[in-house]
Amino acid sequence: MSIKWAPARVETKLEGPGVATGLEHVAIIMDGNRRWARARSMPPVFGHQRGAEAVRRTVEACREWQIPYLTLFAFSSENWRRPEGEVGELMNLLRFYLRREIAELSRNGVRIRFLGEIETLAPDIIELTAEAERKTQSNVGLTMTIALNYGSRREIVLAARRLAERAAAGELDPASIDEDSFGQTLNRLGLPDPDLLIRTSGEQRISNFLLWQLAYTELVFLPINWPAFTKEHFAAAIAEYRRRDRRYGASSA
Repeated sequence: MSIKWAPARVETKLEGPGVATGLEHVAIIMDGNRRWARARSMPPVFGHQRGAEAVRRTVEACREWQIPYLTLFAFSSENWRRPEGEVGELMNLLRFYLRREIAELSRNGVRIRFLGEIETLAPDIIELTAEAERKTQSNVGLTMTIALNYGSRREIVLAARRLAERAAAGELDPASIDEDSFGQTLNRLGLPDPDLLIRTSGEQRISNFLLWQLAYTELVFLPINWPAFTKEHFAAAIAEYRRRDRRYGASSA
């Protein structure tokens, strides 16, 4: 659902550091960078740059509110269809972000993980992502996963292929494959399923993001573009989540 947020009311509930929200994992589709820039007669890259600042605010909020897992949809496998110049600017911004932000994130106890077909990206980006994971692997605060060159249908197909290869090699009885074993094969990073998915920009779809993992996730759609996303918007989404009755298919009490 789309919600209207009331910052004064919601901020009071979550104000101050160390506030526990009850959330284990928040996933965010960071949509609207280009629309934000277009509304200001700016090239798309300016929206992406301001979007990186919104990431910084979000990481800070997760640490303050004791949310241990954050997953950000940064670049989908479908985004390669965008104009070549814009894709190039996005990749350059990623390089800049990884070089500039990782040391600060590590100092704040953030562990960085990457989800998607990273191996198909430019060699220097592959090395930067590997270095980010190495530098932060022993951190025990927030785990921030960046979905990069990621598509959920492709992820599901690859998991099915790995199970089929094991079955063909005689290592696995096909009859033993169930939801748990498939989920474990799919979830190579060992992440819990998201409790809450936030999408900005007012669009109300999940765009090939974590299709399996979002089976019982609460969805909140915010009518603001990602560069404008603040802690108050995050608090509003969390407050909406906490009003929900998560029944996982069962009837309410």
